[in-house]
Amino acid sequence: MDIQQFVQLAIKEDIKDGDHSALACIPKDAIGQAQLLVKENGIIAGVEIARQLFNEFDSTFIFHQLINDGENVKPGDIVFKIEGSSRSLLSVERLVLNVMQRMSAIATLTNKYVVALNGLNTKVLDTRKTTPLIRFLEKEAVLIGGGKNHRMGLYDMIMIKDNHIDFAGGIEKAIVKTKDYLNRKNLNLEIEVETRNLLEVSEVLKTGGVDRIMLDNFNYEDLRKAVKLIDGKYKTEASGGITLDTLRNYAECGVDFISVGAITHSVKNLDLSLKAC
Repeated sequence: MDIQQFVQLAIKEDIKDGDHSALACIPKDAIGQAQLLVKENGIIAGVEIARQLFNEFDSTFIFHQLINDGENVKPGDIVFKIEGSSRSLLSVERLVLNVMQRMSAIATLTNKYVVALNGLNTKVLDTRKTTPLIRFLEKEAVLIGGGKNHRMGLYDMIMIKDNHIDFAGGIEKAIVKTKDYLNRKNLNLEIEVETRNLLEVSEVLKTGGVDRIMLDNFNYEDLRKAVKLIDGKYKTEASGGITLDTLRNYAECGVDFISVGAITHSVKNLDLSLKAC
């Protein structure tokens, strides 16, 4: 989804036949100014998106940016000032706040995971555990927070998970069928295989032909053994219930990536407000 489509759908959802509160008491030609005020510490995200939202909603807005995406912010900071139709400001206010509060929360939490891995080569990945229709915003926020995007959806990477393996009749069959499918469709997509134990890791290594091996819910000892078995032949990804407290321990087992669903599905919005000034 692009910004234009997103704004159109958001307006249809929230405004429908009109923002009657603003229409009722604000003169048509009234001009106002507002500022985005930060109310708690965090990483700001969504400034460029906000600029586009304002522009898509009303191209006459004048946007004055004071803080960039990815910067640390604290209570009292002013991220931007916006000037234009008072009616338009009131109508688009909540959309901008909802987007920026969620994006900033994701960027802030992602950055905590990234900072926890300072000095190590392991990268933090997001997952598909995102909010339907705003995945593009949430994954952009992960990037702003210093994380990396996993696949965007089911279309841009092959990920053979446990259910695929079980339905296909085993790891070897799943990989062979997948490679045959990609050849027939003339598709050039990376292949990742989820493994649940060291035996499955060995099966993947025996079959070959993949790009990344996910090590799901492994304990530290088995994770280290798996990384040693794989021996750099394929990229490795640890996943499954990994928290800020356990993150570095998992990374020190030598994996290339750690995927964390919590950075998109378990965040509390950063407190921001858009106030008249």
